[in-house]
Amino acid sequence: MAIYDTFKTRTAQALPKLTAAEIRRVQRFANLVCYRDGERLFEAGHSSFGMYVVLKGRIRISRHDGLGNTSVITEHTEGEFAGEISQLAGAPSLVNGHAVGAVEVLALTTESLRALLIAEAELGERIVRAFILRRVEQLDNKDGGVVLVATPGHARMHALQGWLNSNGLPHRVLDPRTDEQARALVERFKPEAHDWPLAVCPDGGVKMNPTVVDLGRCLGTLPELSPDDIWDVIVVGAGPAGLATAVYAASEGLSVLVLETRAYGGQAAASARIENYLGFPTGISGGALAGRAFVQSQKFGVKMAIPAPAGRLLCDTYPLQVEMCGSLTRLQGRTVVLSCGARYRRPSLANLRQFEGKGVYYWASPIEAGLCGSQEVILVGGGNSAGQAAVYLSSHAAKVHILIRKDSLASTMSSYLIERIAATPNIELHVETEIVALEGCPEEGLQQVRVRDNRSGVEKDYDICRVFLFIGADPNTGWLGDCGVEVDDKGFILTGYDAPGPAASRAGLETSVPGVFAIGDVRARSTKRVAAAVGEGAAVVSQIHGFLASRG
Repeated sequence: MAIYDTFKTRTAQALPKLTAAEIRRVQRFANLVCYRDGERLFEAGHSSFGMYVVLKGRIRISRHDGLGNTSVITEHTEGEFAGEISQLAGAPSLVNGHAVGAVEVLALTTESLRALLIAEAELGERIVRAFILRRVEQLDNKDGGVVLVATPGHARMHALQGWLNSNGLPHRVLDPRTDEQARALVERFKPEAHDWPLAVCPDGGVKMNPTVVDLGRCLGTLPELSPDDIWDVIVVGAGPAGLATAVYAASEGLSVLVLETRAYGGQAAASARIENYLGFPTGISGGALAGRAFVQSQKFGVKMAIPAPAGRLLCDTYPLQVEMCGSLTRLQGRTVVLSCGARYRRPSLANLRQFEGKGVYYWASPIEAGLCGSQEVILVGGGNSAGQAAVYLSSHAAKVHILIRKDSLASTMSSYLIERIAATPNIELHVETEIVALEGCPEEGLQQVRVRDNRSGVEKDYDICRVFLFIGADPNTGWLGDCGVEVDDKGFILTGYDAPGPAASRAGLETSVPGVFAIGDVRARSTKRVAAAVGEGAAVVSQIHGFLASRG
């Protein structure tokens, strides 16, 4: 009964019915629009809108996956509204909406929807909660989004699915050997070996061997960016620090563009559970924390581009310019905030890249955990992220071997995690130990791992096909050379009084280049904790205001 009640509550929150008084509050942000029976209000992959509130008739929400499959998801009746998270971002819809009978709606643009959410806080909370729950339902039911077609175990699938999951994007996977429609698609396009996998976009377009950039284009996470626009703030990196800057800056009226290479949340999003973040006594997953911050940023009108790696920072003109990687497009910003974090470190193993995504992983999400299948796995690393991942994987794997080069975890991991690892029977810690060889083949992936005990020099082979590397990261600052942002001997960005040159008027988070700020893990002397990164992301906004004021 409790489960049924929870389901009813969740459904009611996902499909709330606005009262007459609430509809009157919406009216000042909306226009009255009428549609005939069967007329389309919005189309998957093409239409961008804010929200439709039904006054008369019904809106039928359906999925059309590009393979000819059409199914009804729900129908919004009088007092209900159409929309989900895509609408907050101004991205194309992932579903179709058609009028059932003569329909009258209050139509809101993305901009007017955001204005409503901010002006009507209580009503806005109900709308945003409904949007979030609808996206959760889409993810659970695989409604809308991309359809990936490939045989199980294809090398490219892990990267594509990982990117989609990390960005909270629904998708389905079809095997052409067992699914008739997937087989028909393959017969139609006749892909060569280098064309796999196939991706069917929400608008029905088919891409062969797509990159994540291709997926970003067809799902709207990578919008067209104009070099003529001048942003108050360009944030490079959407980890906790960058998301905090985006939320605080946009909520204070600044125009904000965020460029992220892979997925919002950064490395923190891979944390299975963060238990020492203020306000969450039972802990919160990094993905959940990042997802909430992302929705919050969209509510305040932040422009997010994913995947959009920055290639160069140019500081010899004002506004400052960020050149996109692999493109000559230069984006203009009055200030630039560097929260570009770090790149995963790779051990010196000759054939490591051969097994990345096919046995070697740098994070532990539900996708990777699902691959463990009650097998033994190896996890390398002794920091908090490694500890969280080990505990998480222990509930999926038969056994987790933790390998560290030091003689204990005491100097690198929080005590509560050390205690939890010690109390978990299927986690075994191997001190002063490292991987020295990986064995396998391109078709099957990783099959065997050779481990050396550095105390005795003895090497041992493990028939293990899943290795998780959590050995830290190096600062992602190699692309800053053309700007002259000063870094320390390890590549971390110097700020405030630590940066060379006149410091009398320099703010604490400002780099050696005026108008360029650094926050989070990429900043020298920063505290490598999520809470500290969020704090710096908030603090830098007041310093941005100060800089902009000084420029007149």
